[in-house]
Amino acid sequence: MTELLGPAEIRALAAELDVRPTKKLGQNFVHDPNTVRRIVDLSGVGEEDVVLEVGPGLGSLTLGLLATGAKVVAVEIDPVLAGRLPHTVAERGGADRLTVVGADALRIKAEDLPERPTALVANLPYNVAVPVVLHLLAELPSLTSGLVMVQTEVADRMAAGPGSRTYGVPSVKLAWYGKARKVAAVPRSVFWPVPNVDSALVAFERGDLVWSVDRQRLFAVVDAAFSQRRKTLRAALASWAGSAERAGELLEKAGVDPKARGEQLDVHQFARIAAAAE
Repeated sequence: MTELLGPAEIRALAAELDVRPTKKLGQNFVHDPNTVRRIVDLSGVGEEDVVLEVGPGLGSLTLGLLATGAKVVAVEIDPVLAGRLPHTVAERGGADRLTVVGADALRIKAEDLPERPTALVANLPYNVAVPVVLHLLAELPSLTSGLVMVQTEVADRMAAGPGSRTYGVPSVKLAWYGKARKVAAVPRSVFWPVPNVDSALVAFERGDLVWSVDRQRLFAVVDAAFSQRRKTLRAALASWAGSAERAGELLEKAGVDPKARGEQLDVHQFARIAAAAE
């Protein structure tokens, strides 16, 4: 069994590297082995998977993922952490199945990776969690599933359905790719340093994209619809459509009530609106 990192090992590694977790990079390191095992178990990854891990940090989750027999491609923006990770893994086994890519996950391209990843499993920096997930889903069609740890508030937004108070742009855009669901809460005590927000795990599965409308066009409709949440869609989509009158025409053509608001619509209805403008 792979030896996972506990609180003592995490602090020793940080001291060795003179690493002081920064809010700018959203660094909160998991130091509880049981939490790591739980995340890996919930992710469902195994020997057949190539796992993409964003922000591996000191390697807590990386070691847990490698213990399944999966290959891991770890994308780390911090050069000091990226340089140490292979050595941490080599000390505990599984180095032959690890590739570290020193890069910003928000700018990563498919050709930057050694293999096509099948699953995303990561403890994501809170400030960029949604943009990272959406970018990776768009850039890496081989990703069929994922499990990410994010701020609870963000998790609620990612997994929300129409009519929910937390339903918004992230909810609809993720729904374009597939189904997202909030699966578990994560206590603050498993992190170092202890964050001042709660965390949760969100799982997603990519669906079959049988859309006849361009994704960027649909996303533009979604952005416009939620930019003024209190307004009706006829008013909120006026700038996108060119005028409120034109917006009303397109909504009626799409079979959507012009007096409805964005938070009432699911992704299929937004797709119909986008298609009506083509």
